[in-house]
Amino acid sequence: MSDSMTPNPATETGGGVCRLRLTIGYDGTDFHGWAIQPDRRTVAGVLSETLSTVLRHEVRLTVAGRTDAGVHATGQVAHVDVERRALDTRSIHGDPSTLVRRLAKMLPDDVRVKRVDEVSTDFDARFSALRRHYEYRLADAAHGPEPIRARATADWPRPLDVGLLNEASARLIGLNDFAAFCRFRPGSTTIRDLQVFSWRRDDEGVLVGRVSADAFCWSMVRSLVGAVATVAEGRRDVDWCAGLLAEKARSAQVPVAQARGLCLTGVDYPPPQEWAARNATTRDLRDADEVGGAGGCCG
Repeated sequence: MSDSMTPNPATETGGGVCRLRLTIGYDGTDFHGWAIQPDRRTVAGVLSETLSTVLRHEVRLTVAGRTDAGVHATGQVAHVDVERRALDTRSIHGDPSTLVRRLAKMLPDDVRVKRVDEVSTDFDARFSALRRHYEYRLADAAHGPEPIRARATADWPRPLDVGLLNEASARLIGLNDFAAFCRFRPGSTTIRDLQVFSWRRDDEGVLVGRVSADAFCWSMVRSLVGAVATVAEGRRDVDWCAGLLAEKARSAQVPVAQARGLCLTGVDYPPPQEWAARNATTRDLRDADEVGGAGGCCG
């Protein structure tokens, strides 16, 4: 049982193998991230083990973007190639969607497969993606997050101005080199197209940030949050935040916000007839070890 960030095409020999797309949600609090690690509880490890038990053969997951320890998801996407005969059993009846209920009975409460669809082998959870969407919840109240939401809400020690949050965030939107916000990985580009970065206060007074990009490098989202929060609390100005885009390496001045506030909420894909072309485009743009590569993409 394993997870993979390398292409994992189904072997189509007489219809013996089919590809399934999984939509996944999890509370990342008690996981050591997505990627399988020896002697550690991870999302991919739990899912792979359970799927292998249900399907009675070892499976290999390819994910849209690995998340780090403590990071959550409501709209994670992965694909897996399974033997057709495993779906033709009496319990599954050839209908992959029946796996949702079967897996719900076997998986722990903090991870769920919410939807299963059969797709063509042109679909790749990582390379076919157009963009990833994240939400970041940040409580700046003196008492911190509401206890029932504390596992999924970060806290900030000083009050934050939502207007300054949005002003600083807007200055970072676009196709830029986000080296100042990313942990170094040899041979990987830090150029990303940040398409959405905005904030609002919800009914409980919690700051909710929306962050969308074509892809994210390691620790990028939490570093973006940390940088704009530093502006919003009055310690830095907007020009400082925008000036970080000129940096060519990780900036020690940028704080990394807590993992627990971050949640992957969705991944966008083109229509099925465009999957193959998108795969080729993404591989040209990004190194094979990079988009959500080893160690996580966005925690």
